[in-house]
Amino acid sequence: MSKTTRLRRAAVVGAAVSLLAGGASAQTAGSVGVRARAAAREYRVRREGAILREFAELLAIPNLATDSTNIRRNAQTLMRMLEHRGFRNTQLLVAPGAPPAVYGELPAGGATRTLVLYAHYDGQPVDPSQWTTPPWTPVLRDHSLAAGGREIEIPSGEGRVGPEARLYARSAGDDKGSIMAMLAAVDAMQSASVQRSVNLKVFFEGEEEAGSGHLREILERYSSLLAADAWLFCDGPVHQSGRQQLVFGQRGVTAFELTIYGPARALHSGHYGNWAPNPAVLLANLIASMRDDDGRIKIAGYYDDVRPITPAERRAIAALPPYDDTLRAALGLARTEANDAPLAERIMRPALNVRGIRVGGVRETGSNTIATEAYASFDLRLVPNQTPERVQRLVEGHLRRQGYFVTHDSVTTAVRLAHPRVARVEWESGYPASRAPMDGPFGRAVLATLGDGAAEPPLAIPTFGGSGPAYLFEQVLRVPMITLPIANYDDNQHAADENLRLQNLWDGIETYAALLAGIGSRWGERAVP
Repeated sequence: MSKTTRLRRAAVVGAAVSLLAGGASAQTAGSVGVRARAAAREYRVRREGAILREFAELLAIPNLATDSTNIRRNAQTLMRMLEHRGFRNTQLLVAPGAPPAVYGELPAGGATRTLVLYAHYDGQPVDPSQWTTPPWTPVLRDHSLAAGGREIEIPSGEGRVGPEARLYARSAGDDKGSIMAMLAAVDAMQSASVQRSVNLKVFFEGEEEAGSGHLREILERYSSLLAADAWLFCDGPVHQSGRQQLVFGQRGVTAFELTIYGPARALHSGHYGNWAPNPAVLLANLIASMRDDDGRIKIAGYYDDVRPITPAERRAIAALPPYDDTLRAALGLARTEANDAPLAERIMRPALNVRGIRVGGVRETGSNTIATEAYASFDLRLVPNQTPERVQRLVEGHLRRQGYFVTHDSVTTAVRLAHPRVARVEWESGYPASRAPMDGPFGRAVLATLGDGAAEPPLAIPTFGGSGPAYLFEQVLRVPMITLPIANYDDNQHAADENLRLQNLWDGIETYAALLAGIGSRWGERAVP
């Protein structure tokens, strides 16, 4: 298919979406999308090397929320990147003990709406020993590691790179890639004199991967500055089929570390086995009492306040392209939980995930001993109407019903002697789920705009499998928030060898350009209810 044919096809698709959404005329809106995407594409082709080098410089700064020195370096770097592009009123939004959020605004002449783009610049903790190359040394490969990708030099200036190349570094996909895409889109629009149709604000959080523990305070403290008609949560991967998706909800989350206690010192398993309680066995049985092999949570009352899936959400799930069989084949899975129930349906339900277990040794470190302690780490994904506080009470109540003395403090010898079974629970901060209505005016406007000039219309997804603090924006700022992701679905998010496929970055630049150019006419002047 020629480039001209692809553009014509994209314009037709954009026009169809426009008519369905009831926005501006199909021809005008479609041409806006085509023009903005073409401008972004032409700019990117000329500047691939420069974009990648700026991106690599940002990725090279370590970004754990607990590393205050490097978090501040990230924030200051982002401030300079915004100011270089003409953003006004750039500043760090601060709260005591919190990594700063980075803020900037870019007004558009004649615009009647204000849109805020959210992203986060902090990343997940790393174990460098699990990475092929150091996590904060960005490495470009011509393909994915799984496909035998070879390391290649990051080009400079006008150098070009193949679309299947991938940039490996912590936060490449989650979530500095979104920041780079939106800023490159602004560059492209300014270079080609493509007008933005909305006033733009950006908010880059520095604590999302650490639970957003200070986000409410920051939003409340700067609520006047952050006033807008709506927010887009720019984080996460595209659909597993590779299609662009717009996601109307996010799971909530809470997490905890669990320690189970055995003897005060390691014991010879021959001399003391079948006599001294084994914490590894106790932990295994405890986990089995909390969930079954199909993911059903066995804790009493856990599903009592779960909000049912709405008819609109069920229709959206049914309309998604079938992709589960392809995923199972790619992941080497003969079956998946709940008798191969669809993934899109499963992420609408609560989940209890065991994210790690540590006790004793195995293979070359294995020994015939009974360990003193066993550790497990859990994350619990929540759906609307569940709250972290209630889920935490339910989990601890379950542990007590299994015969455990539950404490949040360090365990002394006196505590061990006083209770046959002891469990120490250390909770992390968390937040509830959110889910915006799929037929709201903002959602319809974004869906229609993203279809303008695109080869295929975006998928409408009721909720993400991952979690984010969208509920806070809705509670504190009283505005809708919807998620717009751009990363490849196989980006190793939160894991070793995290990466961003370059075509996803290029597509993201075009997506943001089309959005900023066209959404104003789709959205209209009336304030969002």
